[in-house]
Amino acid sequence: RARLPSSSTPKRRMRKDVRILLVGEPKVGKTSLIMSLVSEEFPKVVPYRAEEITIPADVTPEKVPTHIVDYSEAEQTDEQLFQEISKANVICIVYSVNNKTSIEKATVRFRCHVLLNKMLCMWFRVPLILVGNKSDLVEHSSMETILPIMNRYSEIETCVECSAKNLKNISELFYYAQKAVLHPTGPLYCPERRDMKSLCVKALTRIFKVSDLDNDGILNDNELNFFQRTCFNTPLESQALEDVKNVVRKNLSDGVCDNGLTLTGFLFLHTLFIQRGRHETTWTVLRRFGYDDDLELNQDYLFPPLKLPPDCTTELNHNAYLFLQSIFDKHDKDRDCALSPEETSDLFDVFPYMPWGPDVNNTVCTNDQGWITYQGYLSQWTLTTYLDVQRCLEYLGYLGYSIIAEQESQASGITVTRDKKIDLQKKQTQRSVFRCNVFGDVGSGKSGFLQAFLGRNHMRQKTIREEHRSYYAISTTYVYGQEKYLLLHEVSPDFDTLSDADLACDIVCLFYDVSNPYSFEYCATVFKQYFMDSKVPCMMIAAKSDLPEIKQMYGCSPLEFCRRHKMPPPQSFTCNTAAAPSRDIYTKLTTMAMYPLILLLYCWWHLKTLILHVCQADLRSSTFWLRASAGATVCAVLGFAMYRVLLKPR
Repeated sequence: RARLPSSSTPKRRMRKDVRILLVGEPKVGKTSLIMSLVSEEFPKVVPYRAEEITIPADVTPEKVPTHIVDYSEAEQTDEQLFQEISKANVICIVYSVNNKTSIEKATVRFRCHVLLNKMLCMWFRVPLILVGNKSDLVEHSSMETILPIMNRYSEIETCVECSAKNLKNISELFYYAQKAVLHPTGPLYCPERRDMKSLCVKALTRIFKVSDLDNDGILNDNELNFFQRTCFNTPLESQALEDVKNVVRKNLSDGVCDNGLTLTGFLFLHTLFIQRGRHETTWTVLRRFGYDDDLELNQDYLFPPLKLPPDCTTELNHNAYLFLQSIFDKHDKDRDCALSPEETSDLFDVFPYMPWGPDVNNTVCTNDQGWITYQGYLSQWTLTTYLDVQRCLEYLGYLGYSIIAEQESQASGITVTRDKKIDLQKKQTQRSVFRCNVFGDVGSGKSGFLQAFLGRNHMRQKTIREEHRSYYAISTTYVYGQEKYLLLHEVSPDFDTLSDADLACDIVCLFYDVSNPYSFEYCATVFKQYFMDSKVPCMMIAAKSDLPEIKQMYGCSPLEFCRRHKMPPPQSFTCNTAAAPSRDIYTKLTTMAMYPLILLLYCWWHLKTLILHVCQADLRSSTFWLRASAGATVCAVLGFAMYRVLLKPR
């Protein structure tokens, strides 16, 4: 059945093969052209129609498998013709140069008009090539008749005159057909305006900005050589570089500046390539930088395959951090180690949209002006990689990571950590990012806890607008001299609708307000329902410790609750300070996330508390010293065990 037109236009992927269809009036030599190409001699006997042939990639100029299809009115119907048109990547309309009627039918009355109007309803337009066969029978050219037709229809890529009999331009005909598919002019250039189309200008502008490594608005000789080597696998000789710049100088007053190529000069060069029929040069550049036939970044380029097993996380590796550092330095023009709104906009100018919203400024560290600092910049990239690695791959693709870092793809910048269960078995981890989920009732102070991690006290937090609020905060902490990222996530207080993502973390933070007598009950309920039987370490936070503490309306005190469930005692916290809040609590959280067995120390704390209690109750009892000795022995054993646990990872 013939393929029906679609209401939406699908994306055209870069071709992995080419299908060429030959059509035309009877007796114009369509079949002879195919047979002459294959046998390299003119056939003595010509059938009505040649069978479909496939030319292997290794014998074609563009190294792409090519299928050549013949059409015969004598053997096939109009519906079969439409089917072949719908499958073709390029159509060669063949006419006989020695037959005026053949030319007229091919160009005006029949093939061009009918085929072009049909193709307007197709999923996308198919390029056409006009082929004048039997040039050996005439001494004149048919180009004067053909040129008006070419100018009328932009779908016509080119016109070739050839001869199947003496093999003139046969190979060239099929090369041009391949070229029309793999390097089409249509998406790049508008013949009426004699200029590149807007999508092509947009793509080349991004390529220029990615290649401008120092962000000074020009491509110097080193950058041009890197660009040349990246796209064409060969550097330019110094004289060749000067020749290129001289061509630009002769045609543009602002094409070269400080002996470097400006964006205007860069775009002019590509316009010149296209006008001179060398649009394969421009296509080579576009495809090297990830663009498809529609001049949009290819999905395979933006989202390279990355295997992520269960219970594993994703982090940026050293090479990716070096690349991101170079991007920051490139756009931090005033060298203040922070990105102003203008510098941030300039950095993301190579993106099709702005990826960071106002909430990012409340997710990472900023300076006094509210600008994202260098540390905050790296933290946000770390957060994106951890939470949504596919988005991180996309962002790195926009920045040109695989090209500038000379890697196969963005996936080479990602480290997939090993299963957390293996870390627990081996009692050590190589991970750099640890997630802490913060649970607490409404008004308990969770948001303040997140913002305090970023160095913001209560007064500074009051300036944050509600619509710019973030439920994440990420920054670095130091554990035994090692820099680690702690990612805090404020979980919705509606614990009946918690998802697996809300529960998946390295440590749980249970938050209650010491001035609210009903605040602790929420923490106790969440712990018993979700974490009492899990291996995830938990820490209780007594928030707003600057306020008078009120007895919690629960069956036991928070301290007693922690003792019963072998948790550390509640940790006091407040962000109502004159200076930046203390970061000690965050270091403790990171340490517990790295070394879950550190809870053994708190078992020692419990025993110590028990001994003191016994001591106060019955210091003169005859059994006191016996119990104290036993307790001390247990503490010593546990202490030695904890020492070995902590020593091994270090």
